[in-house]
Amino acid sequence: MKNLSLNGLFIFLLPMLTSCAPMVAAGVGTGAGTGAMVAEDRRTSGTFIEDETIESRSSRRIKEQLGNKVHINVTSFNRIVLLTGEVPEEAMKEQAERLVMTIQNVREIINEIAIAEKSSLTSRSKDALITSRVKGRFLTSGTFQINHIKVVTEDRTVYLLGMVKREEADNAAEIASSTSGVLKVVKAFEYLD
Repeated sequence: MKNLSLNGLFIFLLPMLTSCAPMVAAGVGTGAGTGAMVAEDRRTSGTFIEDETIESRSSRRIKEQLGNKVHINVTSFNRIVLLTGEVPEEAMKEQAERLVMTIQNVREIINEIAIAEKSSLTSRSKDALITSRVKGRFLTSGTFQINHIKVVTEDRTVYLLGMVKREEADNAAEIASSTSGVLKVVKAFEYLD
């Protein structure tokens, strides 16, 4: 097997790192990049880790209790949890919220789960593409630090989370709403001013 040059490795890994644009731009690997991301994040390092733990524990608990009948995404930012996806009935939507509320350190839940059939792989791929487009446009705009805002797309609706100033929130919402493929933008921010 030939040795890959650093440039070749970077190009190979680029698609896998699109959710970490500041690390990609700096050419930093994920191990070292996590520390860099935490250092630039407005959350404390403890809260950053709590958010990661909330997401993994919530997802695991939902999977254990509701199984493959549902498609639920769990996103936590500053211990505020956004639930998106699809469930076949209202009772399951409520159950998912109750399960997440039992996770330690959860402050609030924004339950945006739709009562619908599970989305297709094609639909989820389109949503991932929209998220990448929005993040790319955030990066090129240069109007705010992009790792201050978390972007989640579900059924062409873009959810924006983060600890931001109102001007940053307005800029982010404007950029997201004018991105190709976006039907709606939901701001779920905590404001610093």
